[in-house]
Amino acid sequence: MIEDKEIKDNLKDLDDVCDECKNKDESVSQNLILTGFKICKSCRVSKTIFPV
Repeated sequence: MIEDKEIKDNLKDLDDVCDECKNKDESVSQNLILTGFKICKSCRVSKTIFPV
């Protein structure tokens, strides 16, 4: 059975805050589901164009 602490830790990952620019955006949770990275749409585009 899943503990309450584990659920709270998992929900903390869905706070819509980008790991790169620290801005809150709805696309962060969408990209987390699609790609596994917590980045917003603009950071995803910049990482695609400039993958350094």
